[in-house]
Amino acid sequence: MSKRVIVVGSGNAAMCAGIAALEAGADVLMLEKADEDLAGGNTKYTAGAMRFAYDGVDDLVPLLEDPDDPRLAVTDFGGYAQARFAADLLAFNGGRPLSPEQELLIGGSLSAMQWLGSHGVKFEPIYNRQSFEKDGRHVFWGGLTLAAENEGVGLFDMELSAFTRLGGRLRYDSGVTGLMTGNGRVTGVQVGDRSFPADAVVLACGGFEASAEKRASLMGDHWAKAKVRGTPHNTGDGLGMAERVGARRHGLYQGCHATPMDLHMADFGGLDLPPGERKNYRKICYFLGVMLNANGARFVDEGKNFRNYTYAQFGKAVLEQPGHFAWQIFDAKVEDLLYAEYSFHDAHFVEADTLDALCDRLDGVDADAARTTLAAYNDAVDGDKPFDPTSLDGKDTPGLDLPKSNWAQTIDTPPFKAYPVTGGITFTYGGLKVSEQGEVLDHSDQPIPGLFAAGEMVGGVFYEGYPGGSGLTSGAVFGRLAGRSAARIA
Repeated sequence: MSKRVIVVGSGNAAMCAGIAALEAGADVLMLEKADEDLAGGNTKYTAGAMRFAYDGVDDLVPLLEDPDDPRLAVTDFGGYAQARFAADLLAFNGGRPLSPEQELLIGGSLSAMQWLGSHGVKFEPIYNRQSFEKDGRHVFWGGLTLAAENEGVGLFDMELSAFTRLGGRLRYDSGVTGLMTGNGRVTGVQVGDRSFPADAVVLACGGFEASAEKRASLMGDHWAKAKVRGTPHNTGDGLGMAERVGARRHGLYQGCHATPMDLHMADFGGLDLPPGERKNYRKICYFLGVMLNANGARFVDEGKNFRNYTYAQFGKAVLEQPGHFAWQIFDAKVEDLLYAEYSFHDAHFVEADTLDALCDRLDGVDADAARTTLAAYNDAVDGDKPFDPTSLDGKDTPGLDLPKSNWAQTIDTPPFKAYPVTGGITFTYGGLKVSEQGEVLDHSDQPIPGLFAAGEMVGGVFYEGYPGGSGLTSGAVFGRLAGRSAARIA
């Protein structure tokens, strides 16, 4: 007789847990708090990009929806070694060594992608956001190369198809309210006054980013002002019910995935939009211009690194500015390099034929200070170095106290545009401590029998920043691990 595994949540991590448990012979019931339209957690709000270690194009082609795409012959994907993945994570650890969770992420990343591919989940190169054309070739940068077809919505749809094909069942409008226990183990879940017994439970129902109260108490008061980029349902329910049965908190609860977002977007990413368009409220081309706060000052090195390695930090930095906002400034030279989100029909911006006039249109900003900042920036740009968006080109601003280290061009070609942004939160980093088998650990570092966790609920994966695309991969790695272990240990 097969064992019953209940998976709480229905995003990427939950789906991977469900697929893995079904593979291992379990009977799997997935319980989702949202209705059918909003199922899928934060996964549907993503661009579907997944970062993983690979040696070269031969590792990528089997994962592609269209392995005969003629562009492949003129594409330089490079490689992304495990050592580089480790270095990228370490760059955001604030001096901490690699955590055991990060080592699991790195080591399991390629096999998780191959495993997803074996279940019909296919990908496509991210030509429009992760490559630039150079000498007639598509050159990828930053180690992030593939995204699910049709982005996060497509990833969810493909994973759901695999889950149901294997016999998995999904109930919507079934928010789990507590864990059942008996004989020293977790024995199922409660949905209101209804009981669902199980041999094992996998919690994969997200962090606490959709709760303004929890953000303020656990991360700081200013986080209550953040826009929520993802689902409204990630309010920390799973974390709370796990703690009530003795689970141990783990990771950096003050940390989160953040990104600059349109200041005037609706909370929860614009639920009136088709899911594939929700990412268009992001504003992550700051590296092609400069950002100014209410004091008319720059506050980050916009060209510190490729945007994959800075947007999570810079979203936080914007939220910390006076009034919790900033303006991104561009000229016409970079118009064709700006991502589609800047021409989205609901993108907010102001425009002028001179920088002087533009500064007067920056609502909430000290216009005179903004003029001074932009003049000093333009004067400092190194005009001898060529601009090259495919590399860390070293085109900088010598002499400025706050440099722009790469991609610094004078802002001098009309028309000039400015986009108001604030900090948006996608997911939180604080979670639970899990074992190498995905078991939730108690305060003595002992497994809580019958309880597993995956996705955003696993603490210790990210700390003070995040290399783009790692979140979905973490969900796949830990989801697969938890589902497989839940079916076996149950």
